[in-house]
Amino acid sequence: MNEYVWPDDPAVRAKLEWWRDQKFGVIIHWGPYSRLGVFESWTLCDEGDDFMARPDPWAHDRAGYREHYEKLPEGFDAPAFDPEKWAAACAEAGIRYVVFTTKHHDGFAMYDTELSTYKSTNTPLGRDVAGAVFDAFRAHGMGVGAYFSKADWHHPDYWVPGRDTPDRYANYRAEDEPERWRRFADFTHGQIEELLSGYGPVDLLWLDGGWVRAPREDLDLPRLAARARDLQPGILVVDRDVHGPQEDYRTPEQTVPAELQPFPWESCITLGPFWYTFGPDETYKTAGDVVRLLCRIIARGGNLLLGIGPDHTGALPARVYERLAEIGGWLDVHGEAVYGTRPCEPYESEDLVFTRRGDTVYAIGLRTDLRQVRVPVTRIPRKVGLLGHDGPLDWSAADGAVTVRLPDGHRVSHAFALTLE
Repeated sequence: MNEYVWPDDPAVRAKLEWWRDQKFGVIIHWGPYSRLGVFESWTLCDEGDDFMARPDPWAHDRAGYREHYEKLPEGFDAPAFDPEKWAAACAEAGIRYVVFTTKHHDGFAMYDTELSTYKSTNTPLGRDVAGAVFDAFRAHGMGVGAYFSKADWHHPDYWVPGRDTPDRYANYRAEDEPERWRRFADFTHGQIEELLSGYGPVDLLWLDGGWVRAPREDLDLPRLAARARDLQPGILVVDRDVHGPQEDYRTPEQTVPAELQPFPWESCITLGPFWYTFGPDETYKTAGDVVRLLCRIIARGGNLLLGIGPDHTGALPARVYERLAEIGGWLDVHGEAVYGTRPCEPYESEDLVFTRRGDTVYAIGLRTDLRQVRVPVTRIPRKVGLLGHDGPLDWSAADGAVTVRLPDGHRVSHAFALTLE
């Protein structure tokens, strides 16, 4: 089933419109796996992909690696963990909501679940990490989303001890052991209920692990979503990659659709090469890269969810803070063309993309060397302006287009936005 299903709950529709107005979010991956500098918990899986390769000396020792991996929390102290600093930097960047990994596929809870001892409060750090992150970002006026993996490779009713674990799936057939699967499903529902009843307002339930789905691994998502909305009216449920009524918006990863999409969507794309910080030698997208990416995404009807994450100490690299501050500087001037807008025709034209709010059309130029711009229009505007420039503009209209000369001396930082009223 590939057709998008629009939610019929008025509270969910209202929340969806709120979310579409936000445009720019951040997703933060972090966990004890950061002590190893591996691809999150994927190295527990054994499907042969490069990102699942176990580090030395466990390359050919699956059992030994898993034993070592599950002891990582014993040294997880993260002395530089400072969610207030993260939140302040993201707010300065113009980010409007956060999605935080409360539990990755390894089953380690970054919150104080009562249903497992495998959690951040049982580490030298001793913190309810998700709770601290949610509180810090809310204090800066941002929305909150809980990333939660439906798989759990630590739980004995998902990966049964003593049985082979050749892939990401449960290592038994749910239909053959229905009682075991029921226990796991109840556990999953219980952990999500904890997140949605003990951590204040939550706007998004961002469910990863798309292979955990009916009919093979049925967690009864309709019941889970209904309970989520009992606890958090209007919450958006994002059952990633499982098209249907529990996928309130779609989430292409590390890619951007080539054209306008007829449904709500969000590209989750990392600032650096990985979802969190492996080490000091990483390279990052420039602020201009991110700004232009954001503008193309919103012109195609989506949001940008920018992926960042700290190193094992809990620190974000200085260059991440630098990028966030520079992106925020651009949005301080040009945010009017971004937040609360919707795509409008002609959507994209040469080096321009288009958004609209009410009767105002925004033409966002994605090159910094343009001195004259030709903007296709369906009607001649009353007024043409340039965000960040208070003076008059030299413009004329003819042949279904407005030609605008950018003022001499006007510095284009990453992109610029014309207003046509």
